[in-house]
Formats: sequence, structure tokens, C-alpha cells
Amino acid sequence: MAGLIKKILVAEDEKPMAKALVLKLNHAGFEAKAAFNGEEAIEEMAKNDYDLLLLDMIMPRMDGFTVLKKLKEQGTKTKIVVTSNLGQEEDFNKAKELGATDYFVKSDTSLSEIVDYIKKM
Repeated sequence: MAGLIKKILVAEDEKPMAKALVLKLNHAGFEAKAAFNGEEAIEEMAKNDYDLLLLDMIMPRMDGFTVLKKLKEQGTKTKIVVTSNLGQEEDFNKAKELGATDYFVKSDTSLSEIVDYIKKM
């Protein structure tokens, strides 16, 4: 089935959060994996075909905006949903311009809400 989300990469430097999200996603029937910084996310995206990237904006070694830029340059077809504590409208717009499909502010969104959103995609 075209457009079905199966494989998900979670790019998140807060390990407890990343692991909790990966567990929840795997439990919901997805195939999820975590990358703990921007460089790792780019490497992982190059090695495997992911249907969705959940991308934190503030990460070590390469921030989310740089990851978005690099993936855009590479012409990625992967859907990208930003999960960040950056809640400014300009951050949201910049992420959208760089190819993000959607944007969640982490402090306002529970992991369950994110999983439910992905199930609906």
C-alpha cells in the first residue's frame, strides 16, 4: 500500500524520550529506531528507507534545521514531522519551508498523541 507509514526513525537526543517513543511506536506495530544526534540521523537515513522521520530541532553535532536542509538537498521522499520545544512561529515556518510535513511542540504533546497522529497518516 502506497503511503503507508511502517518504518520510522526517531531523531531525538534526549535518550529516555527517544527510547519511550520507539517503544510506543514498536508496540503500535511500527518499525521504529532512534538516532541520538543529527549526524546519526543523516547516516541512518542514507542506509535505510524510512517512511517517516520524527525530528527534534535541538540536537548535538547537527541541529534539526541542518538535517532538514541536508535531506532536502538529497531529495528525500521521507515524510518529516518535527518534534521540538521550539514553539516559535518562525521556527515552524522555517521547518515547513525545509520540507517538514508537520510540527509538534513537545511540551504540548504527549507521546500517545504523536503515535495516534502517525497512525492516522
